[in-house]
Amino acid sequence: MVVLTGAGCSTESGIPDYRGPQTRGRTRAPIQYAAFVGDADIRRRYWARSMVGWPRMYAARPNPAHHALAQLEAVGVVHGLITQNVDRLHARAGSRTVVELHGALQDVRCMACGAMEDRCRLQDRLERLNPGFSEDDVDMAPDGDADLSADLLARFVVAACERCGGVLKPNVVFFGENVHTTVVAQAYAMVAEAEALLVVGTSLAVLSGYRFVRAAARQAIPIAIVNLGPTRGDAEASVKVDATAGVLLPRLLATLTGPTS
Repeated sequence: MVVLTGAGCSTESGIPDYRGPQTRGRTRAPIQYAAFVGDADIRRRYWARSMVGWPRMYAARPNPAHHALAQLEAVGVVHGLITQNVDRLHARAGSRTVVELHGALQDVRCMACGAMEDRCRLQDRLERLNPGFSEDDVDMAPDGDADLSADLLARFVVAACERCGGVLKPNVVFFGENVHTTVVAQAYAMVAEAEALLVVGTSLAVLSGYRFVRAAARQAIPIAIVNLGPTRGDAEASVKVDATAGVLLPRLLATLTGPTS
């Protein structure tokens, strides 16, 4: 079995999603790649909000869904995992064969020289550049973001690349940015070898993930979907279960490996 996961796999770890049942009542536009690259004010807004939101993002821990998937891989049921998430919780839970379709917030890349920096190290630099910068009771948003007031944003100092002074970007795929072709190829190859595809916690609204469901359907690979609410791939699914991942996946683990797991 190959698994494709989305934000609904991490909501039970306290990380908000963009399209889940709890977020449909409010509109939140994700950051666009062209805007980040072309507008210094938007980069300031991004890094200010990220500095406040990152500690809680980093403090998030794998939930029972992540652990169940890691154990299913350990016993040979899961062949590999493709994730649209950027929180790296699958790796923390022990999953080994993971394709991070959209990268990970843990890594930061200079857009000029390509130098990489750990996000925790960058957090230390941001806090030194902006002493006392904080706001109480901020709302956490998807992808390590947070809601901040305009006066705080205006005085925020953005960190530059230590090697060349270039613009830093989280090593994730923003909306409007293409997933690297080698990453897509890895994911397609994984699906091609699957006896079944399990989709967990994603509405499949974005083609980035949905294309692998379409690929499985073309190859007559059975598809099972676990998600709260409808998904774009429901018509292709052999099985659709409306449930939270943290409840259903441990039950799946117990069913497939026995009650002592």
